[in-house]
Amino acid sequence: MAGQGTPATALLTKRKIAHSTHPYDVSPDAPNYGALVAAALGVPPAQVFKSLVTEVDGGLTVAVVPVTGELDLKALAAAAGGKRAAMADRTVAERATGYVRGGISPLGQRRRLPTVVDASALEHPTVYVSAGRRGLQLQLAPADLVALTGAVTAPIATR
Repeated sequence: MAGQGTPATALLTKRKIAHSTHPYDVSPDAPNYGALVAAALGVPPAQVFKSLVTEVDGGLTVAVVPVTGELDLKALAAAAGGKRAAMADRTVAERATGYVRGGISPLGQRRRLPTVVDASALEHPTVYVSAGRRGLQLQLAPADLVALTGAVTAPIATR
């Protein structure tokens, strides 16, 4: 595991949360990136989740949705207790989380942001999320992901 440490993996190790890391090689600019990551890992795409930084009523919120779906901004706003949601500016997202696009993890962010995890995560024994850098995924139980992020779960993805 040498050289694979990120703030996300450090948090899991410190809290003694069962997890594993999975390197992969997919260009972050590839179309259908999430499906390619799932294929590279050999896992069903519905188990691989992307972390999207959004603005809900002007405040940053992280949405964690399966790579098989799109984020429903109206559903996210409702789940986060707001009226309007939009994607956050890339620079703002990177500055707030401490991670770069394509490697934003819902865990170990510079500033812990309110998080909403799509309810479909709870249908799987484990889920995959970014470990905090491009080319590395984390596998962990969805209940641990929700607990560590203080997330709300709600149906926020379109299938």
